[in-house]
Amino acid sequence: MHKYETIEVRIDSRVAVVTLNRPDVRNALNNTIVSELYDVFEKLAGADEIRCIVLTGKGSSFCSGADLKWLKNIQSNSSQRNYDESLKLTKLLFLINNHPKPVIAKVNGPAVGGGVGLMLGCDIVIAEENLRFGLSEVAMGIVPAAIVPFIVNRIGETLAREYLITGERVHAAEAVRIGLINYAVPLEQLDEFVDSKVDRILKNGPQAIQIVKEMIFKTQLYKSDELHNYIADVITELRKSDEAREGMDAFIEKRKPGWVG
Repeated sequence: MHKYETIEVRIDSRVAVVTLNRPDVRNALNNTIVSELYDVFEKLAGADEIRCIVLTGKGSSFCSGADLKWLKNIQSNSSQRNYDESLKLTKLLFLINNHPKPVIAKVNGPAVGGGVGLMLGCDIVIAEENLRFGLSEVAMGIVPAAIVPFIVNRIGETLAREYLITGERVHAAEAVRIGLINYAVPLEQLDEFVDSKVDRILKNGPQAIQIVKEMIFKTQLYKSDELHNYIADVITELRKSDEAREGMDAFIEKRKPGWVG
């Protein structure tokens, strides 16, 4: 894997661990880190040997949102440059959200603004139990526009209205209750808990995981008649697949399927 300036990538036993590596600025986002994250997630999408991705931060923070220097340059940038930078961040969040591989956010420290967007793009969010998540852009007269769709999808319109309008920070326990994150665990148990989820994922068929992720997104787009046909097509194709045949044979023969290491 290419060596990056602002992120670290470690490949171990079919798992890619992507670590935001700007601890001196609490892993804040700038053009470089956004570009490098996009590059690595794009590469990992086509890496057949990778079965799961873990996204985390180096040091005591997950991601503190936009870099202050980056923010200061906004007003002096041209409209085109602001548009291009905004589009790049938006495409990154949707790339993570729609990624063919399962992505786990290991939120080891505070997540604010764009950092919340990064974690919400992941399939499973596991956070340290004492954290508070910042959605306070309105206090600065700006809007977390790139992450609004992900917040609405996660917690629904009613709660999204409240938190996005008030700018209140959300404690981890409350975040679990409202569905903003999946789990809140003690810091000393975070690595073990994430590893247990990864191990669970690696026991499942990689093709089946990719297809079920696609279905989650696509079923929201189709009308009822189209949805019926789409589901029938998926079932038909899966029943004929080598992976499904191996999985069913392994179940009947009471053995592990071939994709389990």
